Formats: sequence, structure tokens, C-alpha cells
Amino acid sequence: MAPQDSTKRENIPDACPHCGFKLTPWQQVLLGVDRALVCKNCWYRILLDIEIPEENKSDFKKSKGEEK
Repeated sequence: MAPQDSTKRENIPDACPHCGFKLTPWQQVLLGVDRALVCKNCWYRILLDIEIPEENKSDFKKSKGEEK
């Protein structure tokens, strides 16, 4: 496994931060990919914040036509 993958997994919780219900491995994968998941126990919406590096921010603005 690459070192970058292990740092991504550290940011993914293994339980719901609201009620403590344990997330299945598949739910953790979905949360890692989609960055959002709804707890099936308490219906709490789990959202993970992502940081966009500066070089990607400028590329995004150029693709949207906001920066010339």
C-alpha cells in the first residue's frame, strides 16, 4: 500500500461521530470516495472536509472561466 493511501485512511472515521455506531468497511470506503455518508443508525450526515491544493484551485478557476 502506498504511503499516500495510509494517510487518507487515517482521516476516515471508523464510527459515526454523532452516535458512535460502527461503520462497516464498505461504508468507510464509500466515505473515503464520496466524502459524505448518512449513518444508518441515527441518520446523521457525515461529511469529510477536503483541502484543495493551491495549484488545483487555480486550474479549477481557469476551467470555470473565473480567472484569465
